[in-house]
Amino acid sequence: MNDQLQDTKSFLQELSEQLYIYISQIAPSGLDWVFHIIVKLALLCAIFLIFDFIFKFIINNFFKFFHNQEKYPVIKSIYQSKVSNSLAHLIALLIIGGIHESIFSGALRNTSKFIVRSVNLGLVMIFAGMLYRGLTAFRNYFTIKQDFYKIMALNAISETMKILGIFIFSIVGICVIFGIKGTTIVGSLGAITAVLVLVFRDTILGFVTGIHVATSKNMKVGDWVSIPKYSIEGNISDISLLTTKITNFDKTVSTIPTYDLLTTEIKNLQVMSESNTRRIKKSIYFNINSFKFLTEEDIERLKDINLISEYLEGKSIELRKEKETLKHSDKIINGMQLTNIGVFRYYAQRYIENDPEVDQDGAMMVRQLDITPQGLPLEIYCFANDSKWEHFEQIQADIFDHLLVASKEFDLQVMQVSVKV
Repeated sequence: MNDQLQDTKSFLQELSEQLYIYISQIAPSGLDWVFHIIVKLALLCAIFLIFDFIFKFIINNFFKFFHNQEKYPVIKSIYQSKVSNSLAHLIALLIIGGIHESIFSGALRNTSKFIVRSVNLGLVMIFAGMLYRGLTAFRNYFTIKQDFYKIMALNAISETMKILGIFIFSIVGICVIFGIKGTTIVGSLGAITAVLVLVFRDTILGFVTGIHVATSKNMKVGDWVSIPKYSIEGNISDISLLTTKITNFDKTVSTIPTYDLLTTEIKNLQVMSESNTRRIKKSIYFNINSFKFLTEEDIERLKDINLISEYLEGKSIELRKEKETLKHSDKIINGMQLTNIGVFRYYAQRYIENDPEVDQDGAMMVRQLDITPQGLPLEIYCFANDSKWEHFEQIQADIFDHLLVASKEFDLQVMQVSVKV
């Protein structure tokens, strides 16, 4: 191997000398050194591109043997992120660093210092590219596994490392170009540390938020969320270091700072979506003046309603037995009585329990809320068995359409508040 390298250096040195003689003959007097440098730099770049192409071809073809994503997910993710290209660049540049003295020999030996610094700068840039692509490879690996929580953590870590990497590699690059010590530059940054912290405030908060969200596993990309603070409801399409994108149901895209995921109330509705159920929680307001005790005639009339006929039959027997033991049994307020609002509440409960579009495994409840100036709210609380927005709205509307009309059978008045325009 060493013999081959020596032979290559000898060949390049001889080629360099021939070029030197030829350029000296054709170049204008006094400018021959400029032409020498330009031509030999072009030769050096050509050699770099040739070696780079050869090594890329070899390395990429080697990776193609492991194209099976299920068997070799790590190698596949490395190949997709083009880390192999950075590796080819690195090998080709190291070869250039080893042979440049053979090309820039003789009178051009003074340019060696420039070439060395250029090669070192190239190495810094290649290592920076390898870091960037390596982080992308990690992300691709967890994307293949569909581990969204780890993807979020990697997003926060990788984007922070990219920013720090730019900062560090910029310092190293300056040191390489100008030949100064890194401690000189870093030492001068001590005075502006507070300014840097202020500038990177959102970056630091975004990093902390990304780690928190990933470890707590309370949300991920694709989740259906609601943010009351911004009146936003939609699916998370992307969580980056600084911003989070949410695709709303009207196909618009909202962007919020990522650190808001840590400081703002967010409702994650994804569980509802995955269970294919959606909560119905809505009230009907009734006029209290329409409430009354049911007479025997009213009870007999309402027995024709199938959902409550057995209930009323049983209650009628109880009422008759109680009247037999009471004094002043002719007074309707004495003893246990049925009310139209109470019977309607039972009817509403039975109605949602028998509705095939209501989830029978979830909570089902019809309850009275606190009395308001608008009347008594009767709340329907249950879950529709379809979480799709359009289907949910139809199910909810069908329930309340029926109950609003059915309330007339019980002589109940639904409150309507007039608004002055």
